[in-house]
Amino acid sequence: MKTRLKKVLLVVGVLFLLALGAFFFIVPVEVAKRFNQILNPPPYQVSERARAVHQKLLIADLHADSLMWDRDLLQRGSWGHVDIPRLIEGHVALQAFTVVTKSPRGLNIESNDDRTDNITPLVIAERWPMRTWWSLKERALYQARKLHDLAARSEGKLVVIQTAADLDQYLERRKKEQGITAGLLGIEGAHALDGDLANLDALFEAGFRIMSPTHFFDNQLGGSAHGVNKGGLTEMGREMVRRMEAKRMIVDLAHASPQVINDVLALARRPVIVSHTGVKGTCDNIRNLSNEQIKGIAQTGGVIGIGFWETAVCGRNARAIARALRFTADVAGIEHVGLGSDFDGAIGAIFDTTGLATLTEALLAEGFSEGEIEKIMGGNVLRVLKETLP
Repeated sequence: MKTRLKKVLLVVGVLFLLALGAFFFIVPVEVAKRFNQILNPPPYQVSERARAVHQKLLIADLHADSLMWDRDLLQRGSWGHVDIPRLIEGHVALQAFTVVTKSPRGLNIESNDDRTDNITPLVIAERWPMRTWWSLKERALYQARKLHDLAARSEGKLVVIQTAADLDQYLERRKKEQGITAGLLGIEGAHALDGDLANLDALFEAGFRIMSPTHFFDNQLGGSAHGVNKGGLTEMGREMVRRMEAKRMIVDLAHASPQVINDVLALARRPVIVSHTGVKGTCDNIRNLSNEQIKGIAQTGGVIGIGFWETAVCGRNARAIARALRFTADVAGIEHVGLGSDFDGAIGAIFDTTGLATLTEALLAEGFSEGEIEKIMGGNVLRVLKETLP
């Protein structure tokens, strides 16, 4: 009887260990694969003219959530949208890595509250340090360290940009070296402050230079376009904007409620951005910007990053992105539009980062000049960063 019991316990123990191993090493990857699909997989074919134009560009993308997932971004991935080899192949000069710290279950663009969180089980399954289980600030800091570690292990292929001087030095180096890329840190939602504005200092020291007041739910700083109340900036939110501008951090209005957008624009003394969005003029939904909002952001000197997913552009190809870029440029001016892919942001992307040349071709077909394409694909973002970074 004792021998049989021991065998049963052994089998139960083995099954438990197998289940535990699956939870920690298989489930996170399968979840990431499911949520970050490529609608039009590589390889990508473009005309000789588009390829020639593309190779001359300094491409900058304002938004990717790649640091959230359990991948070594120094290795070329077989899934997802972004890694360092694919950034280099796509000729990307600068990729903003914008970290997620909390996301509600049942996510939708209409109405979400803050009572649930999809990121906590992901954090545990991906074996993040225990301190990140309870603190949104620590989740942001952990992802920042991931990017700095990638740069340290990259043998110079990845540079982390924190200052205008960093950017100038990197761009000078890039004139001689093409097999390199750069990253910039941002945060989706100031709930990453854990309710304490003093934590802005720690986030700044970790390298974060972009932050949005809200993500998919209302928080202590203000309302989300997808929240329950969708209110404006709170007094804490107003103080956060003032402190961010004093530190030369960039306020990102992605996911902000209409009233938060109005409140930030009234306060802003420096350029603001929308890191990833669509516009109502080509895709009318609650997530996307009105013409009035587009003009207000442009008036600060900022940039609107157009996304690469269907809810942003109401289409599943590069021409849909190009049409949204055309509309935004016509409303805001060519100096105020850029790229905001939302790569690896739990979206079905139209292409991965190696497919950016197909967007260059679509912009040519849309009638943009080569000089205008240079601005859209990265020149405008780099201009704003040179003007605003500390």
